[in-house]
Amino acid sequence: MLTHWARDRSRGERLPLEWVIRNQTSETADFYGLEDRGRLAVGYRADVNVIDLAGLALKAPRLAHDLPAGGRRLIQEAEGYRLTLCAGVVTQRDGAPTGAMPGRLVRGPQRSPATGLAR
Repeated sequence: MLTHWARDRSRGERLPLEWVIRNQTSETADFYGLEDRGRLAVGYRADVNVIDLAGLALKAPRLAHDLPAGGRRLIQEAEGYRLTLCAGVVTQRDGAPTGAMPGRLVRGPQRSPATGLAR
């Protein structure tokens, strides 16, 4: 999304970077009822990617057989992600995992820090 529509598009207008990021963060969080995510604000989870937009590139897709019962999935990694934080903890640095895994399985809507109510 970032490389094709916001950075590299040559036919037609590029989408504004701010619009693309908003649609990948707060708009998606709101759609799924994840009211504690998608924004950089006090009381919200600090899930953040620091991206080198000029260095952002997709690697070739590959097949991985790492699911239960030998199940397979398609993986496509990217270069240019400098830092990934989950709940304020660094989980990836320059594409390499740090070993920290502060995330958890999300089951349904999450409460808003502003209202304390679920949608």
